[in-house]
Amino acid sequence: MAIHPIEFRYGTPEMKKIWEEENKLQRMLDIESALAQAEGELGIIPKEVADEIASKANTKYVKLDRVKAIEAETNHDIAALSKGITEVCENGAGEYVHFGATSNDIVDSSNSLLIRDSIDVLEEKVEKLTKIMLDLAEENKMKVCIGRTHGQHALPTTYGMKFALWADELHRQYERLEHARANVCVAMMDGAVGTTAALGTDGWKIHKTVARILDLPAAKITNQVVQRDNHVEFISTLANIASTLDKIALEIRSLQRTEIMEVGEYFDPEKQVGSSTMPHKMNPITAERICGVARIVKSFVNAALDNNPLWHERDLTNSSCERIMFPESCILTDYILNLTIKLMNNLVFYDENIERNLNFTNGLIMAERLMAELTRAGMGKQTAYGIVRKNAIKANKEKLLLGELILEDEEVQKYLTEADVEKIMDPHTYTGSIEIIIDELLEDSKNWF
Repeated sequence: MAIHPIEFRYGTPEMKKIWEEENKLQRMLDIESALAQAEGELGIIPKEVADEIASKANTKYVKLDRVKAIEAETNHDIAALSKGITEVCENGAGEYVHFGATSNDIVDSSNSLLIRDSIDVLEEKVEKLTKIMLDLAEENKMKVCIGRTHGQHALPTTYGMKFALWADELHRQYERLEHARANVCVAMMDGAVGTTAALGTDGWKIHKTVARILDLPAAKITNQVVQRDNHVEFISTLANIASTLDKIALEIRSLQRTEIMEVGEYFDPEKQVGSSTMPHKMNPITAERICGVARIVKSFVNAALDNNPLWHERDLTNSSCERIMFPESCILTDYILNLTIKLMNNLVFYDENIERNLNFTNGLIMAERLMAELTRAGMGKQTAYGIVRKNAIKANKEKLLLGELILEDEEVQKYLTEADVEKIMDPHTYTGSIEIIIDELLEDSKNWF
């Protein structure tokens, strides 16, 4: 019976496939195979023995049910894995399975393969979402809207700026994934305390040969485990990605509020239901789900940090945590990346509301421009600030148009004409360097992937 929502509600087939039991078993078998091949190359075990182990180290021969049955008796997963391979090897080759290795050589190296595979999937999604944002930035470069600071109307901006900002951040997340891959996806074959003692003087050669066979960098030094600061970086990167998706979804949710309603999720009126009791509701459920699941991903950072300090050379407190943390953080991050791609691909714009909100404050948002133009015309900046502030407060209190009120000020009349003020008060022309900023970003983005 399914219990966890990942089993039936959340996650994509491509990421779940990486972390399912059968594939995890295969990745551990891949490490045992690489160990045997390395030992065969260096003459530590007979070549024909190495070939036999390598040929049988796959789930065609080593069955998950059998390994689990052995583990139920031994209460040790890697001992069960080793016995499972031994049972299917012929001509005594099974006697050499797992020679010179300790359990975490298999666990950490196989986790490196699983994380590398996960990063491949995540990078593809981050790249896809980044390109969607870049397209939206170009399409909406000069779609002027109100910018908000502290939840208050501030100055005009454009939707192109929002999307370009998110594209730039997503590209940084892609680079963080690349950096995490380089640090966390390493191979090790170093024995009980990292000294390779069981393999003698050939131990370090075996360590590096296993890494080469697995196409992974060799860990520089271990003490039975790859140091967990690397895994902290990976989990923190996933949490960082989740925070970006949370930010994007939160903004869409806020902009879809009834009283704002500038952009929103696509809603299928023929099929979709917003509420079980309120027939009129069209809720931002995709964005809300992104925000909710992001909280779970972010919560794993503390667990990852706590896995770094272990007793002496190591203990087992990290193991149970990582059995949950690695698959869940990867599956859920991938899932909300998919949701965000869906959200942004189907975003709906309400242009009339964008324009309404831009003019909602009767010109108060142009106060900065008024002050700047008065200063350019010869009035002192501090004086200009005080005059505009006084008139802005009055316009706000009495619900007057700031442009009309400012023209009644005798001091202002010395510097600005009615035509000047009319031009100044147009929010569509107060966009600064937006076009240059976005164009430069779009040009730079051609070298991102």
